[in-house]
Amino acid sequence: MAQGQRGNRALVPQATQALDSFKYQVAAEIGITPPQGGYWGDLPARQCGAVGGHMVRRMIQLAEQQLAGGAAAPAAGFGAAAQPRGAGTARA
Repeated sequence: MAQGQRGNRALVPQATQALDSFKYQVAAEIGITPPQGGYWGDLPARQCGAVGGHMVRRMIQLAEQQLAGGAAAPAAGFGAAAQPRGAGTARA
């Protein structure tokens, strides 16, 4: 029997508060009024999904910028993957 998702918890527990404030920031940026009591269940799934989707896009953008700028050290064995295409080739 499939286990599925056991809960919506942060992989890094110390980041929970930052992720929560990030969620409210993204909601405000895309024009969704966040709930005052913190309960998002009264909002339509489309609006909640839009907030989550924008959060993911921004987190991916941040990770890509860090990899491109060399701010984040590449994982072992993935150093070559972080180079832009054609970075090691000379063109005439």
